[in-house]
Amino acid sequence: MNDELALPGPGGGAAPVQPPLPLDAPPLPPGVPLLPVRMLNEYVYCPRLAYLEWVQGEWADSADTVEGRIAHRRVDRRSGTPPQPAGAAGVGAADEQAQIETIHVRSLELSSPALGLTAKLDLAEFDGARAVPVDYKRGKRPHVARGAYEPERVQLCAQALLLETHGYTCSEGVLYFVASRERVPVVFDDALREATRQAAAELRLLATGARMPPPLEHSPKCPRCSLAGICLPDEVHFLRDGENPPRPLAVGHSPSLPLYVQARGAKISKKGDVLEVSVDDELTAKARIAEVSQVVLQGGVYLTGAALHELMAREIPVTWLSHGGWFLGHTVGLGHKNVELRTAQYRASFDAAHCLRIAKDLVAAKIRNQRTLLRRNWKADAGEPEAMPEPLLAQFRQDIDAAERAHDAAQLLGIEGNAAARYFRHFRQMLSPQRLADRDGNREPWGFDFERRSRRPPTDAVNALLSYAYSMLTRTLAVTLTAVGFDALRGYYHQPRYGRPALALDMMEPFRPLIADSVVLMVINNGEIGPGDFVRAGGAVNLHERGRRSFIAAYERRLAQEMVHPVFGYSVQYRQILELQCRLLSRHLQGEIDRCPPFVTR
Repeated sequence: MNDELALPGPGGGAAPVQPPLPLDAPPLPPGVPLLPVRMLNEYVYCPRLAYLEWVQGEWADSADTVEGRIAHRRVDRRSGTPPQPAGAAGVGAADEQAQIETIHVRSLELSSPALGLTAKLDLAEFDGARAVPVDYKRGKRPHVARGAYEPERVQLCAQALLLETHGYTCSEGVLYFVASRERVPVVFDDALREATRQAAAELRLLATGARMPPPLEHSPKCPRCSLAGICLPDEVHFLRDGENPPRPLAVGHSPSLPLYVQARGAKISKKGDVLEVSVDDELTAKARIAEVSQVVLQGGVYLTGAALHELMAREIPVTWLSHGGWFLGHTVGLGHKNVELRTAQYRASFDAAHCLRIAKDLVAAKIRNQRTLLRRNWKADAGEPEAMPEPLLAQFRQDIDAAERAHDAAQLLGIEGNAAARYFRHFRQMLSPQRLADRDGNREPWGFDFERRSRRPPTDAVNALLSYAYSMLTRTLAVTLTAVGFDALRGYYHQPRYGRPALALDMMEPFRPLIADSVVLMVINNGEIGPGDFVRAGGAVNLHERGRRSFIAAYERRLAQEMVHPVFGYSVQYRQILELQCRLLSRHLQGEIDRCPPFVTR
């Protein structure tokens, strides 16, 4: 008996066991896309990576992916025509003899419905009916027993299988490593062919099963993976078992930034790979499309059809704001492919208990962060203690406890409202005394003073800044949620209304004090915005164009500010923190973690 096929039996002997059998993927139904061969590489390397890219349509660049594209620039240009394989119709003996010379064909596209595969070969060398696929790899040749890692060998073998379905003979291929300029031969033996067919079948089954594989556990592959910030392998495992603190996210920091256009009558047009902004037919600004993360339009700004089409094709969202800065919506291309996430989102939204659990975490986190902001920025009136009074701190602690014990959404809404009223009653204590309006009339009578929160319309300069800040934060989170794969209109705490981004309003609750309120305090106390940056009309106070420009600059600085994550312990920008929280919510809704930890600053 083969020892590999036996296990100890009840009496100490060996009991025969059935070895694992290959499980073939079902036949491809009509309309199902062919599997790209490069996905087999990803699957053998990491099944979760292949699932994220192929099934959910996720992608993110890193230094490695950019370097890989550069390495392929030459081979991606099509050149040459492959010879007809021996025995093909119209090919005689004389033709076959003439084809003995080696022919090089670059960027050769092949597909096979029978295999369910498609590929673009970097290079194929033809010697008559004999074909040798050559796959270019960045970096140096790895010093391993077989000359290359298994994912690369499987990918190359899949290319050989495609060539064979088109009538060519393939016994071996070549991996060419660009950095070391080495050719590594790969023999297509029976074991490699079977491993390749099995990988293709498993990936097809994985895709049709619509269930994401678990993340790798503290794998050395993860830190350099371009999708680490999307996959969150370390974070998921840490939230599950509390061991092995997450390694810093070293990828996903895009240099692109939002383009804001607010000049009345401005026009945005496309010229090549550049967006041009003009006012009254006079060019005022340019921006390379590759360096734009989103386009934010406020008021009467015109976007040409060509520019909009290009932005949609590149999945760059366009956000629309009213003249007053209210968030109206955003335009995107086809949107995210992650139907599974939206299904899980909708399912949870109809579960009242699940909605309440999420809402309580968000509201309690918001109150905690409000208390922290007050404590850090408290400026006492003359003759009063410098620190925030202990009774006030105790009242906030009671609000937090009450929010965590709330029995239903209505009760939670009342608790949040009471805490917000208490917070804004003392908001003035965070304003610099030098920037406060003089109530005796010696300065601007409607300058930086604050008594209560007024929304529609804002009746003083501070309220105008708060309203504009909340609109900016709503826009940022609506775009982020959409990019992650959510429907921003369906939330858990805020009730759905026509056109209201309820989930964005949910997710922004903990960040209102940390981002929006913090920016308001910063621009006032630092003198970046003064009373002259506002206009009063019809009992309302609003920022004019110059003031909005200053506020947008301060807001983007805040999003770019790094801080140590209170749960994971690594440094990350607020911009990435917002995305991270949205992705943690997705992991919770899809069952990978029991709870989405709310963001609470220390």
